[in-house]
Amino acid sequence: MPFAAPLRLLILSSVPLLLRGNGTLESTASMGAARSSHTATALPDGRILIAGGFVTPGAATGAELYDPRTDRFTALPPMQATRHSHTATLLPDGRVLLAGGYVAGGTTDRVEIFDPRHGTFTPAGSLLGARADHVAVLLDDGTVLFAGGLGPDWDFLETAERYDPATGRSTRTASMSVERESHVAVKLQDGRVLVVGGHRDRREAITLYASAELYDPRRGTFTPTGAMRVRRHKHAAVLLADGRVLVTGGSDERDNRGVYDTSELYDPRSGRFSDGPRLALGRYKHSGSMLRLPDGRVLLGGGAPQAEVYDPLRQHFSLVDGAPRMAGQFSAVAGTPDGGALISGGYGNGTGPRAEAWRYRGPPGR
Repeated sequence: MPFAAPLRLLILSSVPLLLRGNGTLESTASMGAARSSHTATALPDGRILIAGGFVTPGAATGAELYDPRTDRFTALPPMQATRHSHTATLLPDGRVLLAGGYVAGGTTDRVEIFDPRHGTFTPAGSLLGARADHVAVLLDDGTVLFAGGLGPDWDFLETAERYDPATGRSTRTASMSVERESHVAVKLQDGRVLVVGGHRDRREAITLYASAELYDPRRGTFTPTGAMRVRRHKHAAVLLADGRVLVTGGSDERDNRGVYDTSELYDPRSGRFSDGPRLALGRYKHSGSMLRLPDGRVLLGGGAPQAEVYDPLRQHFSLVDGAPRMAGQFSAVAGTPDGGALISGGYGNGTGPRAEAWRYRGPPGR
């Protein structure tokens, strides 16, 4: 690694950045590898599992643990498959299910489980088919729903399946109404799953969706619900404390030339989307980096060089002030026991995948 990067990190980490009522953001120790399209999962003991992603060849193991008490990353034994654009799902027993994604030979159907008690990855069967850039949601019965994404040979998928961690087996469930990639999924308070937006095909043939659908785990079916106000892909969504879903950013067919600074709110009681407030910054490629904080506010930690916070009471987005300038795209965010968050890696802002990480701490008294 060039000497300039650690020097820059040292300088930034020595200067906490004061936010105007939004908490503080500061650089913390670097990961053992530059990563993007990785996952970050908060474990029950407070540590955070960082897994996979685009990594510099030969730079580090596939996964590492961050300990917020010491602000340090520790390398883990090798994963069963070093993957990116996969999903990581925290199971009720504290283990983490890693599924699908891209490996050296293309998309994979392999599943593995990380056991934080032993710090090991073990094989856990396979999906019914290879998929990457899909969504995964833990359902109330303990099974995990996988939907959409890309299959082998760049096939856009509308299929869905349910994986049972108790048996290591996956079974087919109903398909979505359309093929979706770069979509998002959020479990609602009643246990159903909202799937929103995305696209199929590429370049001149690309089709973006404003459509959304609901998966009912009891019936095993998808049904249409109200459409978004605009077509979005590469956006993010999170469940608010009042049961609504906040959808932010994304882009249109022009990708980085058509980034949105808009938001929408989905109300499951009416099945409709309504316009939300404007973001402080346009952001996209930030799925997995938006987190509801314990006080009900929402941290947007990816998709742009600066983080911002959404206050649902004021219905307002405000920037987390000052430098450092984060990578933004395909970074990963996980909560910390103090009510803050770790923002890790990503690319963009003039750089490729980065090893830097940043610690968000909420304002005192919240």
